[in-house]
Amino acid sequence: MAVVRGRWTDPGDDRGGHVDALVLEAPVRGLGRPRGPEFRTPPLGVRQETVPFHAPGARVTAEPAGAHRAYVPPRENPPKPPKTSPRGRLLVAAALVAAVTGTVAGVAGARLSDGPSPVAALPQVPPASAASLTGLSATAARVLPSVVSIETRRGGGSGFVVDDRGHVLTNAHVVMGSSQVSVTLNDGSRLTARVVGMDTGEDLAVLEVDYLMNLTPATLGRSAELSVGDQVLAIGSPLGLSGTVTAGIVSALDREVRLGGSQRTAVQTDASINPGNSGGPLVNARGEVVGVNTAIAAGRGGGNIGIGFAIPIDRAAPIAERIIRN
Repeated sequence: MAVVRGRWTDPGDDRGGHVDALVLEAPVRGLGRPRGPEFRTPPLGVRQETVPFHAPGARVTAEPAGAHRAYVPPRENPPKPPKTSPRGRLLVAAALVAAVTGTVAGVAGARLSDGPSPVAALPQVPPASAASLTGLSATAARVLPSVVSIETRRGGGSGFVVDDRGHVLTNAHVVMGSSQVSVTLNDGSRLTARVVGMDTGEDLAVLEVDYLMNLTPATLGRSAELSVGDQVLAIGSPLGLSGTVTAGIVSALDREVRLGGSQRTAVQTDASINPGNSGGPLVNARGEVVGVNTAIAAGRGGGNIGIGFAIPIDRAAPIAERIIRN
């Protein structure tokens, strides 16, 4: 996972060469589960070395405090209150005491008559959040069997299974320069994997494992159907903690960032993404992969600050298809 410290960071590097993305006339069938004639595959991410990627910074302007002072007219002497006779003051005081006493008596009467109930009940919040959490729990349970942890001698990352032939999608910077790669499935099975190929310009790579039992291909969605505000989940192995699920929303679409040495558009999310999440899936509320978690922006202290980026699955899938074909 690429971490930006004070500027954007590119998680990848171009030493492996660039492979142009091609539009396939006959897409591979069966990847990412059937969802029509088109195949959309998301890449996986890893915690990897930081490589800066540039993105435009935002300028914040603030008006100087106290710039405009409002005119305040001079005070005039307030009129003196009319004199009240001692008898009048006594009558007013008696009326005030009676009013306060009546109020207190009314409140006390209300409390006695209502029993333990409060005088004014606070409005109750409907349990909609509980239903929402239940939905997210079901979504996470549906996707987790497809997510894997990836380990190399240089670090680790995440990925997900895209077909029943043992192919796993991840970020190129996760496995860049690694001759030995191991993959841990959701059930704890540890497998040896080989790198089928990669596109360093898009920061995507495909792995293949020989063990085909208990593989659960992820269901791929369409990033073109995303809207700002949609709920999403980021799933992966941040800091080596496999099977971690974080929730957020789509913060922005078509955000320009520098990934894999090239300027690309990405899905921005506030779902917590940290080193080790790279290559893991970003999924919608239906459990469909809509992006590949790839990069984050971080403050001076490092770590997640609520700004993460994912490669849209609509762009990642055709690239993965080409890598598998060749």
